[in-house]
Order: sequence, then structure tokens, then C-alpha cells
Amino acid sequence: MAKILDAALELFSTQGFRATSVREIAERAGVSVGNVYHHFSGKEELFQRLIDRYWERLLDPELELNKLFARAAFPDDLEAMAEAIAAVVEENSGQILLIYVDVIEFRGKHIRAFYESMAERFEETYSARLSERQAHGELATGDPLVGVMVAARWFFYFFTVEKCFGVPMHFGMSPQQAVDEFIHLLRYGLLPRTGAGAAGGTDRPTTRGDEAD
Repeated sequence: MAKILDAALELFSTQGFRATSVREIAERAGVSVGNVYHHFSGKEELFQRLIDRYWERLLDPELELNKLFARAAFPDDLEAMAEAIAAVVEENSGQILLIYVDVIEFRGKHIRAFYESMAERFEETYSARLSERQAHGELATGDPLVGVMVAARWFFYFFTVEKCFGVPMHFGMSPQQAVDEFIHLLRYGLLPRTGAGAAGGTDRPTTRGDEAD
């Protein structure tokens, strides 16, 4: 069955769902068409199983990214979050491309439930800790739960374009520079602030070729 799933993933992620036949999947897997139907009722069940397999990986408590989420150290851990998400995208590029196939060919039918429950998962993991930090004046006004979801989704988007779409430097800078700029914006914003909570200039990473003299 693993050979069938791997073959289906390769074909669906490179040529789409409707353009892929069960016969092609069988030939790529080195099995008979009957063998494919022995394990799966048809192409769509295969497609759904591949999507589900990706969600299972994303929700695995042993995934390094989920261990990071469980520590609820946002926004202090933004650099580590970027690194962990980059690894997830690198290791699951084929499955991530299936998300776009699903949006184009099925209007998101197979991925909707996962994203509908996203906010609930983040709230369960982060809400208590972020509320505590905000109550102690460690975080500025605004909803930090929105911040952590924006950060996670931005990193996934950014590395998907870089690693899955094959478009390096699409922000006009290196991946590290782009990540550093995003983290700085998320932590400190664009508008100047005054008082104890104002962002200093000493901890901002050097980007876009800026060099210290």
C-alpha cells in the first residue's frame, strides 16, 4: 500500500488529480490496477488518504514544531518557529502541493476541516500562557493569539513559495533576511513607540546588505 500512496503522491502533486489515472498510479507503483482497487475504492480515496497522512504528521506531538508550540514561548521563539516550519515544508513538499491541487480542483473540499479547527488548536495551546504574559505587562496591546497564528501561517506561506514553488528570493532578499525582517515587524511593528516598551535599535538584525562600519 505504501508504494501506491507514494506513486499517487508523486503524480497528484506534479500533474494534478483529474489528469492522473488509476492505471498511471498502478504503473508507477509497479502493481496491477486491481491491486490499487483492492486497497482503495478509487482515486479520491487515495487523494484523501494522502491529505490525511499530512495532517497526521502536522498533529503528531513528537513533531519538533509541535513541541515548540507546546512550550508556548511566543514571541520569544519566533526564530526557532521559522526553523521548525522550514523543516516541515522541506520534508513534506509533495503533500503541501496537494493542498493547492485540492483548492483548484475541489474548492478545498478535503482540507477545509483542518483549517476550520486551526484557531481552536492554537487557542488551546497558547491562550492561557499569552493571557498571563499580557496581564503581567510582558506583551503590548492587541491579541497575541492572532500574532502567533499570523506568524505560523506566514512562515508556512514563505517557505512554501521558496521550497515548493521553487521561487527563491521572492521577497528580494535571502530567506534569512526575509525571516529576520518579518520577526522584527511582528515584535516591534512599523510605528514608532515611546516609553519602556519601545523597540531599541541594538537588537535588530542587519538585513538587505546593511553592514556595521
